[in-house]
Amino acid sequence: MSSNKNLIYVIKSSGEKVEFSLDKLRHSLKRSGAEDHVVEKIVEVVQDELYQGITSHEIYNRAYSLLKKNKSVHASKYKLKKAIYELGPTGFPFERFIGSLLFYSGYQVEIGKIINGECVSHEVDIIANKNSRRIVGECKFHGEQGKKCNVKIPLYIHSRYQDILKFSNKQNKKEEIPNEGWVITNTRFTLDALKYGKCAGLYLLSWDYPNGDSIKDRIDRLGLYPITVSSLLNMREKQFLLSRNIVLCRQLKNDMFYLDHLGVSEKRKSNILKEINSLCKP
Repeated sequence: MSSNKNLIYVIKSSGEKVEFSLDKLRHSLKRSGAEDHVVEKIVEVVQDELYQGITSHEIYNRAYSLLKKNKSVHASKYKLKKAIYELGPTGFPFERFIGSLLFYSGYQVEIGKIINGECVSHEVDIIANKNSRRIVGECKFHGEQGKKCNVKIPLYIHSRYQDILKFSNKQNKKEEIPNEGWVITNTRFTLDALKYGKCAGLYLLSWDYPNGDSIKDRIDRLGLYPITVSSLLNMREKQFLLSRNIVLCRQLKNDMFYLDHLGVSEKRKSNILKEINSLCKP
C-alpha cells in the first residue's frame, strides 16, 4: 500500500479520477513536433507543479502555455483536440471539416444533401464517393469535453442507413447504391457503441478511433488542421472565419484578405501566415 502514496490522481473533464501518466503527457507533447529537450523541460515543470486532484484542464493549460512560449506552431498542434471542440457551437463546421478530410483524401464530397429513403427522406451530413466506395456519413458533434457518443447514436444512424439502402436498391442503379455507413464524432465512442457498430457493419470514426486512422491521425497525416488550432488568432477572429466557411488553415492561406476585413496588422498577418505554412506541412 505504501507504494501508492506517491501516486497523483487527476480529474478528467468527464469527472473521472485517473492516475497521472508522465508517458501520456510526454507522448502528447512529442506529437506537437517539439524537440526532445523542450518536451523533457515541460514535463519536468509540470511534474513539479502537480498536486492531488489537479484537473486535466489545468495540466493542459500549463503545458500549452510553456509550448507557446517556445514555439507557437507546436502549441497549435498540441491544442488540436480542444480546437475541434471550438468548431462549435453548431455541428456544421465540423461536418465541413470532416468533408475536407475526405476531399483531400481523393473523395468527391457533398455536405447536407437530402436523399430518399423507403419510408422518409433524410438530410445526410456527408456523401463521399471514391472508386467503388460510396459513403453515407453522419456526424455527431459534442461541444462539451468528456461527453462520449453512446450506443443510441449508431443505433439511430444504422436505421437511417438501412432506410436509404432499401430505397436505393429498389431503384436498381448500382452506381448510386451506398455501400458504407459511417458514424463520425469529435469525442469518443462508448464500448457498447463500438460493439454495436462492428456488429452492424458501420464504420465508426472518432477522435482516437480506429487506431492509426482516427481523426487525429488523418489530420496529422494530411496536414489539414482546423482554423481553430491557431494560437495567434483570437476567438472572435476564428468565429468570423468559420462564418465564412473557412474551416481549414490551408483555406486561409489562399484567402488572407479575410484578415484585412478583421483589421489585422501587417506584422500580425505575417506571423499568422508563418504559423499556417508550418501547420500545412503533412
